[in-house]
Amino acid sequence: MDWIHVDGEHKGEIKLFALSTCGWCRRTKALLDKLGVEYEYKYVDLLAGAERDEVLEEIGRWNPARSLPTMVLNGDRCIIGYKPDKIKEALSDGE
Repeated sequence: MDWIHVDGEHKGEIKLFALSTCGWCRRTKALLDKLGVEYEYKYVDLLAGAERDEVLEEIGRWNPARSLPTMVLNGDRCIIGYKPDKIKEALSDGE
């Protein structure tokens, strides 16, 4: 499964790892949509086999607990969970 791209204002590279059934993941996506930023996401629970293993390994590099949502910004910053204030702050840092 490729990344699902959401158009918006470019604030850096934003990658969101989420579950399709997770309320906190939905809230994180809704916040990014409301803020009008460009981002990409993957629903980890919809992956299978080697692809799922790869994605879980990647998440583990940022978040050893592999809890979701996990958002990686510009390959050097990670926000774990639904944290609106931290997300807004991180996106304003990119301006």
